[in-house]
Amino acid sequence: MKRDVMRKGSLVWSLLSGLLLLNLISLSSCGYKNDPVAPQALVPAPIQDLHYELTKKNAVLHWSYPTQTVSGQELTEIKSFMLYRAEVPAASYCETCPIPFKSPITVEGGLIPEREGKRAGSYTVGLLRPGYKYFFKIRSRTGWLTPSADSNQVSFIWETPPAMPQYLKANVAHGMVFLGWRSVAKYVDGSKADSIKYQVSRRKGNGQFHNIGSLLTTPQFMDNQVGGGYTYTYRVQALSEYDGDMVGSEFSRPVQVNVVDHIAPTTPRNVSTVRTGTSSIKIFWDRGEETDLAGYRIYRRLGNENEPSMIGEVTVPYNIYEDTQAPGKNIYVYYSVSSFDTSDPPNESERSAEVEGE
Repeated sequence: MKRDVMRKGSLVWSLLSGLLLLNLISLSSCGYKNDPVAPQALVPAPIQDLHYELTKKNAVLHWSYPTQTVSGQELTEIKSFMLYRAEVPAASYCETCPIPFKSPITVEGGLIPEREGKRAGSYTVGLLRPGYKYFFKIRSRTGWLTPSADSNQVSFIWETPPAMPQYLKANVAHGMVFLGWRSVAKYVDGSKADSIKYQVSRRKGNGQFHNIGSLLTTPQFMDNQVGGGYTYTYRVQALSEYDGDMVGSEFSRPVQVNVVDHIAPTTPRNVSTVRTGTSSIKIFWDRGEETDLAGYRIYRRLGNENEPSMIGEVTVPYNIYEDTQAPGKNIYVYYSVSSFDTSDPPNESERSAEVEGE
């Protein structure tokens, strides 16, 4: 009798528990919770600028915080990054074999600045073994369930690197920058180094460093791709080849130069006019060919004036301007055009010969 009562009580309790569970499930689907957020609205766009620099004892990875989701929405914060690392003995590396990435390392994220919308991340990689090839990729996430896709992948072989290039100097002449530095003849452990090559990198203003030119075998370089009115910063890295890969030194101490351009573009040619209305005249001229040409300035002089006044300017590639406030046909009016370049401040050419507004 007692057992029957206990069984009945247990059965009743099971039924009550089941009804309570169904109630909770029903409540959770009846509008009492917020609408689910689509995963695409939270997943950051993949990082595309993962890169590294080698120092005497380790490597430093650099990347930019993503600023948008994969669906194009603005991001204000990255919670964390997932950094994947793999290492393979260089002697047994197989290009077609899968890369044995280990469990990711968590790197803390942070807020993305509102004004600039840019923030850089970095991570110092230690415990590097000579003769090993290292691979890295990274993901970002705004929460535990929203990791991005993989970034671009970077790899390098860790070997005893060459010594850092010393005494980098820069001189500016004729709108070009000439660089020179002392040859590197040793590795960082003091042993003799052979067949050292060099890579020059350059930064314009406050931008990022980018490699320029090809690998060099002599400690000198001429940069003729610079513009007047800008500040350039240069650095050099020594490289030695190991098993088909390049092992890089620390970057040299940077040098900074200001490039001043005092050469103005050529004066515009074949200036002509045509009246298109009672108070409208169009001015035409031939396009200039200089690589640093920025635009043209248009001047107007009335018959009773001694000096012309600038009435407007246009930027390349346009070579036409319409004066919509031209005087009537019974007033003499003359036009001339000058060109200016991308320097800061810009260099301006002489004005063209005046032509009468028809």
